[in-house]
Amino acid sequence: MGSGYEGQPDCWTRAAELAAKHRALLPRRGERVAVVGSGASYAMAQAYAALREAGGHGETDAFSASAFLYGREYDRIVALTRTGAAPVMLRLLGKVHGSVPSVVITAAPDAPDIADHTLRLDFTAEPSTTPATRFPTTVLALLRAHLGENMDDATDDAQEAIEEPLPHILFGARQFTFLGTGWTYGLAEAAAQLMRDNAGTWAQAYQEPEYRPGPPSPDQITWVFGTAPDRLTAAVKAAGGTLITSARDPLAELVRVQRVALAGAARTAA
Repeated sequence: MGSGYEGQPDCWTRAAELAAKHRALLPRRGERVAVVGSGASYAMAQAYAALREAGGHGETDAFSASAFLYGREYDRIVALTRTGAAPVMLRLLGKVHGSVPSVVITAAPDAPDIADHTLRLDFTAEPSTTPATRFPTTVLALLRAHLGENMDDATDDAQEAIEEPLPHILFGARQFTFLGTGWTYGLAEAAAQLMRDNAGTWAQAYQEPEYRPGPPSPDQITWVFGTAPDRLTAAVKAAGGTLITSARDPLAELVRVQRVALAGAARTAA
């Protein structure tokens, strides 16, 4: 398996296999579910919650681990945590223990058992000093497979996203706006966070229907997860910016953003 973002296609394939093997640990159709995470894991929680509800699987709320609403009733809590040891997650799961069934999905092979069940994606583990690439996307691949999606095409798209040369304009841009609709808004949030935290670049995320380009700026990249409507294409062109779209699976498109963010981080460190 490759390292960093290069290993993601293999990770997604393994995650789909685990989704079938551990189906009983994950939310059942009709359950009312809370999904919690921090950082990129929270963005994946948002994406999963939107997908699960849209597919008619049951009410699903996504929370940042620090903003969980304890007064609500849930049939199951799904906690997404790369390290499995974040204090905020330990407190949350400690408070709900014995009252709500819970499952932790983590990358850490030695993470403590802080929930009723633990699903370890140890093959996604990366050094804590490096940006998380494999774990967030693999978590969402696992959860999508559990919802009944076939991830083969997404995995193929991810391999293309790793191998395909990136447009040169992405490396000189100073502003990034990422757009999504429904479940892909979570991916847009993850993308903006990647650029801010790793490349030190100004970046924001919007629900696509709510976005309006600002003043003309040739340094502005508008990156859409999904299909761009004609009005958006025209608006970005009028503002002098660059519109990035793709027919790939949106999760695979996030891999391309990872490549740009990590390249930016390398330039900053040089």
